[in-house]
Amino acid sequence: MKMLPLGRTGLKVTDICLGTMTWGNQNTEAEGHEQMDYALDAGINFFDTAEMYAVPPSAETYGKTETIIGTWFAKRKNRDKVILATKAAGPGMPWVRGGSALTGASIREAVDASLKRLQTDYIDLYQLHWPNRPFPHFANHWAGCLDFTKTDTQAEEANFLDILTALGEAVKAGKIRHIGLSDDSAWGIMKYLELARVHNLPRMASIQNEFGLLNRLDDPYVAEVCVREDVAYLPWSPLAGGMLAGKYANGARPAGARWTVDPRKPHRDTPAAHAAVAAYIGVAKKHGLDVCQMALAFCRQQNFVTSTIIGATTMDQLKTNIAAGQLTLNNDVLADINAVYRQYPVTF
Repeated sequence: MKMLPLGRTGLKVTDICLGTMTWGNQNTEAEGHEQMDYALDAGINFFDTAEMYAVPPSAETYGKTETIIGTWFAKRKNRDKVILATKAAGPGMPWVRGGSALTGASIREAVDASLKRLQTDYIDLYQLHWPNRPFPHFANHWAGCLDFTKTDTQAEEANFLDILTALGEAVKAGKIRHIGLSDDSAWGIMKYLELARVHNLPRMASIQNEFGLLNRLDDPYVAEVCVREDVAYLPWSPLAGGMLAGKYANGARPAGARWTVDPRKPHRDTPAAHAAVAAYIGVAKKHGLDVCQMALAFCRQQNFVTSTIIGATTMDQLKTNIAAGQLTLNNDVLADINAVYRQYPVTF
């Protein structure tokens, strides 16, 4: 398994990261433990979770995934084998601290609760799951979707500093080792880095955003920031929630699949996205590839990507996804992928 530096942390992580968000809903505790056993045996040392998991999010499933990881650590006695990342939920979920915005106070509360569920005394990478302010993700990336003039920049910066101060306290206390972002923008990364430098606080080591064949919007703008500032880029949903497998074509909703169990309307369910999926499946067939492995290899080969976050609900899916770590796409495949991208640059 290829190892890459996690920003400036001094840590090295595998270029495939095990995502966990289905455990506690689509997957049982035993299945989550089996996935972690397999991933660790396969050489993966990087696991990602979040306090709001399992998904789809609900008051009933809140915290279940972290709890499953915690029982695994307690049984296996192998905490030192894993670089563990988790996330503090942003505003909007009433069962998570009343749906309130992220603040220094909420960070302090969230860190302690995650440590308890995870049955560990430290978290390697603690991330802010999404910003308080409007942000260009989850199909809010179209021109005109967001009015940045509606929020006060000074107030946003003051909130950033309040959050960073609390994170700095947690680092000093040994509760977390490093910090990162999720679902944020180039401005968000740079502002946090600036405040960390000015106030001698921890710097953001990483950012995880949606990226893959169906969503390449972070390249080149966020990508340049990550390269220039040594911020690890961690793509999530490289298979577009399983859509790239083609299982949702023609309105299909397979039993137990993500779109079937999630009551929210999938933001990727558009004619352009389905057309693009069909085209990428055609590329994979032309070159004798599994389309999911092709999609994961594509992410891994981007020069600004550190570790691609995978997820699976079955062991067969997990094994296929991890095996993609051995695949390198040649120039002919990449050219065909680029031709599809030119036809469908923004799919949802």
